[in-house]
Amino acid sequence: MSGNNKEPIRRTKGGSNPLDAPPRQAHDWWIKPVVYLLIFLAATLAQAEPRSSGIERGVACYTFRHLTAFEAIDKTRECGGEVIEFFLWQKLSPDRPDVVLDMNLPDNLIAKLKAKLTASGVRPVNAYFHPRIFSGKDPAEVEANVRRLFEFARKLGLRGLTGEPPVEQLDLVEKLVREYDIQLCFHNHPKNPARPEYRNWDPAYLLSLMKGRDPRMGFCADTGHFARSGLDVVEVLKSYGNRLFSVHLKDVKEAKRESKDLRYGAGIANIPGILAELQQAGFQGHLAVEHEDTTEHLMDDVKFSLNYMRTRLASGQGSGR
Repeated sequence: MSGNNKEPIRRTKGGSNPLDAPPRQAHDWWIKPVVYLLIFLAATLAQAEPRSSGIERGVACYTFRHLTAFEAIDKTRECGGEVIEFFLWQKLSPDRPDVVLDMNLPDNLIAKLKAKLTASGVRPVNAYFHPRIFSGKDPAEVEANVRRLFEFARKLGLRGLTGEPPVEQLDLVEKLVREYDIQLCFHNHPKNPARPEYRNWDPAYLLSLMKGRDPRMGFCADTGHFARSGLDVVEVLKSYGNRLFSVHLKDVKEAKRESKDLRYGAGIANIPGILAELQQAGFQGHLAVEHEDTTEHLMDDVKFSLNYMRTRLASGQGSGR
């Protein structure tokens, strides 16, 4: 190199790793952290489990009704759920046991709830409302109550509201569904011989209520309650068509109103057939694990349920028991 004033080439300590070399210019400082960030994101995406056919998997908070909503969020995350469905008479959090999670929740506490959800990586999709919000003799008062419910849902970023509104209030509900662009997910409970006036167990009746109404008015199918009522759940889901927005996925022992929950595949609801039908129909809503019974092995049951959904849907084996 005699007679040449060029600076000798510098080699890195390992001889080959460019990340260990000093930057040639001051503005190159960002390269190393960006490379490491890309490596981290690639590893994260490689480990992430893809959603199956657009179906979201999560938990209905009623499963953890003995806890607060904040604790239910933690449990949902621990069990592997990606979405959550609230019910609007649960206590809010351990540090605010005096506050009920409902449509009257003030904005500052809605902000705390949203922050909790974001930090936990769990998304809220629906909330179950009590029909008492429709009580009252003054139509203006009733509308104000229901409007507060829809306003709350919009602030929380919910896709839908689940419940059993009185038939005479469906026009009001439809008005607000259109105004707020939030779904109504009409729920069902079991057939009750002691209450023959209760008809929401009957899917044909429920379909008649939705005839000609806004397409954002549809159903949350509770598979356990349909099975308790002696119905073929798969046929019910087929009849709902594109008005099926969400599912409370349960299996039960027998066709009796008081029948206990069982683990998926052990009862009469035909969970594999349900999952197969949802996949075939291109269902795009959420499946919520919901347990009527709280037991000492509840967490194990919820984990089993979410894993059952995940593996069956991912493998396309929903049709086999």
